[in-house]
Amino acid sequence: QVQSVEESGGGLVQVGGSLRLSCSASGSIDSVYAMGWYRQAPGSQREPVAVIVRGGGTHLANSVKGRFTISRDTTENVVLLQMTSLKSEDTGIYYCQGGTTWGRGTQVTVSS
Repeated sequence: QVQSVEESGGGLVQVGGSLRLSCSASGSIDSVYAMGWYRQAPGSQREPVAVIVRGGGTHLANSVKGRFTISRDTTENVVLLQMTSLKSEDTGIYYCQGGTTWGRGTQVTVSS
């Protein structure tokens, strides 16, 4: 069971740059079917970005395919989101979800 998750790694980056977000879980990430990253831009609803399921399969939003990669370390109970070729529209608060548990989010700002 995942009791809590905490995001880190957000920040300010220029268009075309890269960031790596980390989600540290309290509890085994293998205890839930899926761990995911979501984002919420100002004035918009929260949307899914990337999900990794038990067994390692991944699903990425069409808007980030080819640019973002989700991975996990089940020994450290960490889920990573590697973001490259960042665009201004990637700006938002990025949230980690594990089962029904949400983190507080980390801000990603992509400036031109």
